[in-house]
Amino acid sequence: MELSERQKEIIEIVKKNEPITGENIAGLLGFSRSTLRPDLSLLTLSELLIAKPKVGYFYNAHRVEPFIIKDIKEKKVEDVMSVPVIVSSDTSIQDTIIKMFLEDAGSIYITEQHHLVGIVSRKDLLKTVMGKMNIEEIPISMAMTRVPNIAYVLSGDSVEFATKKLLEHEVDSLPVIESTDGNGPRPLKVIGKFSKTLVSRLFLNIINNEI
Repeated sequence: MELSERQKEIIEIVKKNEPITGENIAGLLGFSRSTLRPDLSLLTLSELLIAKPKVGYFYNAHRVEPFIIKDIKEKKVEDVMSVPVIVSSDTSIQDTIIKMFLEDAGSIYITEQHHLVGIVSRKDLLKTVMGKMNIEEIPISMAMTRVPNIAYVLSGDSVEFATKKLLEHEVDSLPVIESTDGNGPRPLKVIGKFSKTLVSRLFLNIINNEI
């Protein structure tokens, strides 16, 4: 079962204000009681809320929390992804290092004409600096890991799938590639980042009941 945004709002209102009457819920949302009646009936029948006559509605944590976890697993990567840090392939290694620390990024994605061609991590850049290369003049393309040796996820993939891929490849982040129709080779347009930090934040939100 997939909840509507209004039903999710109702659950959040009840969680913060229990016990609360249907009239008060309707008032907080700006709807009439009759408009919300189908939503409240569904949430009560699903045992996500508990209704007590003459008292009001209560939040049923034992039912809601497993539902929230399932909801997160089925979310699309595009719903939770963060902003990627990107430089072009002709950017110098030195400028890439500066950008990495200014943005506090673990990895930087390298593009040509807005399409993914490589990736560098802090470890890659450390090795480059230790190799005594002329980092002011050499482009980052000389130090990056190149496509096709890069794991990535599509924007339409599920959070569960993307998390498994993070663990499978033992990386800190995965570039998110725009989903397209059709088969065969295609340019990889980077539109986001899916990272271990993001997964940790989702997990913490579950613990704190913030989702």
